[in-house]
Amino acid sequence: LQFMCNVNDSHMYQCDCIRKILCKYGEGDAILTSLFLSLSLSYKPFGEQAEVTMRTNFWGTLWVCHALLPLLRPNARVVNVSSFVSKKALDTCSPQLQAKFRDTELSEEELCLLMGEFVIAAQQGNHQAQGWPNTAYGTTKVGFLTVLSRIQAHILTKTRAADGILLNACCPGWVRTDMAGSKAPKSPEEGAETPTYLALLPKGAKEPHGQLVWDKTVQEW
Repeated sequence: LQFMCNVNDSHMYQCDCIRKILCKYGEGDAILTSLFLSLSLSYKPFGEQAEVTMRTNFWGTLWVCHALLPLLRPNARVVNVSSFVSKKALDTCSPQLQAKFRDTELSEEELCLLMGEFVIAAQQGNHQAQGWPNTAYGTTKVGFLTVLSRIQAHILTKTRAADGILLNACCPGWVRTDMAGSKAPKSPEEGAETPTYLALLPKGAKEPHGQLVWDKTVQEW
């Protein structure tokens, strides 16, 4: 492990990790984020699960992207590795929340407010009454999986349209890992296929961009 960053540090762009990356590589051709925190918190009160899981899975990803996206070279690729659990979590949200998450005009600031509202509701014990699913992990992936990736893709299109940068979210599938367990059907090598495919999209490719990809296929959101 060459560089270690604390993804829970909102000022991580100032940390030694980023300075070392800049010093050694200057700019990057690909970013692959894969931040998961879930099962180890299952014995905690749900409000605590929500806060800690959100801080790592959503805010950590957001801060990593804020720190590293400006360092991308033209034709770079960004892959946010997530979980299709988010699609299931979205389907259990209230119609009002589903409409907000599916709104293509939703801003990053508005998404962050929604994620904060979920944590507060979870801590107060009324998240389900407010239309949220009863899963901290799944809710963080609703925010992170497609919505944040879609927003970031739109920003890149507006600010660096000529650079050909593609950013997507993907689900690697149920993979045999310490977190997912030994009964999962996919090997780590099989789980790496879709993230690798997205990271190696050829120069000049226009799509997918801002999409959720599973088994190398764009999924409906």
